[in-house]
Amino acid sequence: MPIDNADLAQDIETQYPIRFPKEQFEQNEEWFEYEDAGSWKRLKIHDYAEIFKVPGLYEDLVYTTLRCTSPTRITRMLDQVLEDWPDEPSDLRVLDLGAGNGIVAEELRNRGVEHIVGVDLLPEAALAAERDRPDVYEQYLATDLCNMSESDRTRLQNANLNCLCTVAALGFGDIPPRAFAVALNQISSPGWVAMAIKDSFLSADDGSGFSRLIRAMMSDGILEVQSQFRYCHRVSLAGEKLFYVGLIARKLRDIPEALLEEIENSSQPVSPSDKSKKNGLITDTLKRSSS
Repeated sequence: MPIDNADLAQDIETQYPIRFPKEQFEQNEEWFEYEDAGSWKRLKIHDYAEIFKVPGLYEDLVYTTLRCTSPTRITRMLDQVLEDWPDEPSDLRVLDLGAGNGIVAEELRNRGVEHIVGVDLLPEAALAAERDRPDVYEQYLATDLCNMSESDRTRLQNANLNCLCTVAALGFGDIPPRAFAVALNQISSPGWVAMAIKDSFLSADDGSGFSRLIRAMMSDGILEVQSQFRYCHRVSLAGEKLFYVGLIARKLRDIPEALLEEIENSSQPVSPSDKSKKNGLITDTLKRSSS
């Protein structure tokens, strides 16, 4: 039977009582139980559609109990990089990919960004954003970027987007490489990219499609890293720190279809070139920079 995790629950007040299993699981297999109206219900932490249906549960679980910091860390990094460029936060027209219920968009708004379009695969996420943060998005599309309708495609094109922001939604299959590529290609060139990704996905030993795509974008000059920082994204159910890497980059050109097809069809990792290291991507040892 699951028990309350004393380390995670200590001095934390939540709307819903939450408990965790004794056993340890891989990050994408972690589960929890929460109490609502006198009964306990079990969900995986990545069961976003079900979590978003319960007002306040996502915040209770991910931000209050598991101490997620990514929205604050990534938006702060973007803000700091812009200090050295002529662009102001108010100049950005952001595509928030994997938008969820609007937590990242709220952080962007607090830093002066005025134009944000949310995109998420889940209709439940769109409904939760409208319920929880109704004023942060100019538009919100609940759509599969790999199979968009013409009306959704037109809406994105007409938004004149110049910045892609995606926080902690990459690498576990939540957003496949092709969906990321479609989103990136909606951004003007030059433009901005702000993202957080689990540190192991940037290792040369990781042969997943998304990992290969990231390294190929660096080596081919599609992205030019301006800042990177390794930080604690949140804690695991065992109370251990889970590290992610924040990347702020200039988008210099679109991802060509030929590269995307090569990534999708290849089963072998793409070795990072010297050029990727020159652009600032460190795959085996991630350097720290100031936050």
